[in-house]
Amino acid sequence: MAEVEIKTFPIEALREFSTRVFLHFGVPKEDAVLAADVLACADLRGIDSHGVARLHTYFDMLSEGRINPTAEIKVVRSTLSTATVDGDNGLGLIVGPHANRIAMDMAEKCGSGWVSVRNTNHFGIAGYYVLKALERDLIGWAMTNSTKLVAPLWGAERMLGTNPIAIAFPGKEEPPIVIDMATSAAAYGKIEIARRRGEQIPEGWGIDREGHGTIKPQEMIDGGALLPLGSDRERGGHKGYGLAMMVDILCGVLSGANWGPFAPPFALRQEIPKRSVGKGIGHFFGAMRIDGFIDGDSFKRQVDDYIRVFRATKPAPGTNGPLIPGDPEREAEKLRREKGVPLIMPVIEELQDISRKTGIPFE
Repeated sequence: MAEVEIKTFPIEALREFSTRVFLHFGVPKEDAVLAADVLACADLRGIDSHGVARLHTYFDMLSEGRINPTAEIKVVRSTLSTATVDGDNGLGLIVGPHANRIAMDMAEKCGSGWVSVRNTNHFGIAGYYVLKALERDLIGWAMTNSTKLVAPLWGAERMLGTNPIAIAFPGKEEPPIVIDMATSAAAYGKIEIARRRGEQIPEGWGIDREGHGTIKPQEMIDGGALLPLGSDRERGGHKGYGLAMMVDILCGVLSGANWGPFAPPFALRQEIPKRSVGKGIGHFFGAMRIDGFIDGDSFKRQVDDYIRVFRATKPAPGTNGPLIPGDPEREAEKLRREKGVPLIMPVIEELQDISRKTGIPFE
């Protein structure tokens, strides 16, 4: 495995560069700052595949006119606690936060809010949205469908997206529980990072174009597919497959977006589906007011107790004991705010390429 050079950058420098790139395409200032904030959240929390490592893809899509930089986001159907939003083919990094705010506003007024979104694009990390719900003392949900990359159980071709889902629960004294996961065995971004690093991928993550398991990221990329969470039937792949379908239907079918193999790609090199069954890709957001179910402080104290009980679990051999969902990301954020964000050279070179093409400095 070849050594890959890594350099560290202050998060504010990356945030500023991303903002200026979006401004370059005519994205309004407030929206450009918001989009950059979503990317920065991923980089801070150690989700390297969804931060500035994705910026060149947004750059390509905006350059080719495949994303609308000045989208008019509209509510096209609503009740007191539900809505469908049309993103006008805008940046998911802008459409997502807008729709999430609608869900949270509904929750504060009605107890809960549920928003489906169509005609949108890649929205960053799902965890960003549930963290925003925590800031408003709400339980938050977020999910999105995406370009076909995942084979269904016992299938040998791409039919579903990685279709992530996130949910967060606040504690009182303890940090929140933040669950954020793809419904595939791994996020596609991790395959890209492994390829850039010259590393192999674990068994059970992907198959090649013939449907055979592979540990070579390029074989998965060149016509292969990711596997559902759990990989095969014996290891619970049917569960990841079922969760992926759930996300796809809530995000795609319920909103009027494309679903399954018809979801449009988020990269110029990927094939555009010959058939369309809706508009763009879809998201789904939920927010719940805790005191609609139980006293808020009582809930948070129970979450604190819940966390402490699980932290006190007897450790498995060779470990320090169970982590609470959100622990690794919190640790990464603490370190990266202080030390900066490490970027591998292939990502740095992509950012330098954007810099050359736009004249925006990147150092």
